[in-house]
Amino acid sequence: MSEKHRVLLTGATGYVGGRLRRVLEDRGIPLRCLARRAEHLAARVGPGTEVVQGDVLDRPSLDRALAGVRTAYYLVHSMGSPGRFEERDRAGAVNFGAAARDAGVRRIVYLGGLGESRSGLSAHLRSRHETGEVLRASGVPVIEFRASIILGSGSLSYELIRALVERLPVMICPRWVRVKAQPIAVEDVIQYLTAALDLPGESSRIFEIGGADQVSYAEIMLEYARQRGLRRLLIPVPLLTPYLSSLWLGLTTPVYARVGRKLIESLRNPTVVTDQAAGEAFDIRPMGLRQAIERARSNEDEEFAATRWSDAGSAAGATRAWAGVQLGTRLIDTRSTYVDAPPAAAFAPIRRIGGERGWYYADWLWHARGLLDLLMGGVGMRRGRRDPEQLAVGDVLDFWRVEAYEPDRRLRLWAEMKVPGRAWLEFEVQADADGRGSTIRQVAVFDPAGLLGQLYWYLIYPLHARVFQGMLQGIAKHVEECDRS
Repeated sequence: MSEKHRVLLTGATGYVGGRLRRVLEDRGIPLRCLARRAEHLAARVGPGTEVVQGDVLDRPSLDRALAGVRTAYYLVHSMGSPGRFEERDRAGAVNFGAAARDAGVRRIVYLGGLGESRSGLSAHLRSRHETGEVLRASGVPVIEFRASIILGSGSLSYELIRALVERLPVMICPRWVRVKAQPIAVEDVIQYLTAALDLPGESSRIFEIGGADQVSYAEIMLEYARQRGLRRLLIPVPLLTPYLSSLWLGLTTPVYARVGRKLIESLRNPTVVTDQAAGEAFDIRPMGLRQAIERARSNEDEEFAATRWSDAGSAAGATRAWAGVQLGTRLIDTRSTYVDAPPAAAFAPIRRIGGERGWYYADWLWHARGLLDLLMGGVGMRRGRRDPEQLAVGDVLDFWRVEAYEPDRRLRLWAEMKVPGRAWLEFEVQADADGRGSTIRQVAVFDPAGLLGQLYWYLIYPLHARVFQGMLQGIAKHVEECDRS
């Protein structure tokens, strides 16, 4: 853009919208975000971004949000809401288009879905196309991107694939698993959406976008399994209804169960690029399937490492299961205790954990686990620690390695022992309001590899629960003893 005009972003709390917001902020675009709960988004946006309260179903709120806006992103979808999502999507698009026209908006950028209209589209894809048509009917020029499966850490399609492949060594595959798609990495989607700001012309355009490869859902699952080192058997069957297929999603999370049938019904439609206009209009060369999954897995680790697992555990407390809570396919066991000591004193025994000092509870069990690890070809407990008092990121700590360290506040350890998956152990110390007492929170996280990993977690959970609880109590007792001395 030769001049930087105000841009409105709807859907900024969503998956694509949240990523687009960060990119637009990095470009220095004057940004205004529309959110139904402005207070929830305000703490996450950049200093120059404005957040306004509003809803596409509330026309007066749109008039305020669109005032002075030249370009508006429409990234709203109601598929996850109860009731008839098509009616809500239609009403929202009518309101938004009319409000944009009245406010003098020059361009609407909309992200829809691929699929040939003549092939009997599902309700989900039919609604995606209809939303674009309603926005264009307002008279405001619309740049509509129609995308196939979006692959990226946290995307619904990727998490669906991840959960099924991780949990099911044998999968009964209905006909829709063999339907062709053209999956696109979320980074490439963001590139297209951002490039739409600089697209010349003032007429409406529809661009079909997809990755470099045309593949089936089965091929996507097998590629994910290959990168994870998992052996998976896919057994094709001639008929399996969308309803029965959607029951698979009960193995994942309540979100998938809620939108599963609507999503599965969409998979019967091929979603491949038939119009090459996007390749001519944009200097973007989307990545292929292999790289898209590699990127998703890499970003998944980075984003999960940045997550406050304790908050995730607390938020899921209402649905806590016997062996912890779930975040995606990861299993989380969190517990906490209060000590009458400032954070520095509360963190001191955590800083000294392992090595000759031990683990504050049942050290013989820790050494037995180390011996078992040695017999399995692992590193065991023989490595100790570099310094009895000080820690740094990258340090070895028995059969753990320090992955994150903030003095007097946080220590996260990554397991280098032999386990069917990946494991972390984190300690965090938080001061109370007056700074005289502290809460010590301990979080154990396990990312199981397939069914064996799931069985491992649940079979040894009673022992883990006792050891981790005893360790936390031992740390608290050590704090109290040091305080008295």
